Amino acid sequence: MATAQLESLTDLYEQDETAWLEAMAKLVARKQYADLDHKHLSEFLTDMAKRDRREVYSRLVTLMCHLLKWQYQPDYQTGSWRSTIRQQRIELRMLLESGTLQNHANAILADAYTDARKRATDETGLKVNKFPKACLWHVDDLLADD
Repeated sequence: MATAQLESLTDLYEQDETAWLEAMAKLVARKQYADLDHKHLSEFLTDMAKRDRREVYSRLVTLMCHLLKWQYQPDYQTGSWRSTIRQQRIELRMLLESGTLQNHANAILADAYTDARKRATDETGLKVNKFPKACLWHVDDLLADD
């Protein structure tokens, strides 16, 4: 690849990530692999994978926190809690269509539950030992509408 084209792609990456992605997609579609901005493409893909994993973790924590609050504070159940539970389930289902992210969710469930338990303690004022120490759910249970 010409040095000028690589510099142009580097500039594009720094100025307009979406336009850079479109340029990368065009190069791949044309099978011009040598012309790809390999350094930034590798960085971008790694960051994207990390972002997806963080999102799964965050949504699991939020969902389980609200389920704990729902279960252990029935007098405070609100439509807002129900809505959050429903929305987190919807978003998680979409994310977990990826087998890799499904495996990730299964692998981090216990850690996410530990954080959900702490967050539920902070949000409810209940003592942490009020909530079960071990996770009550499997990922499939969390995704079920009930």
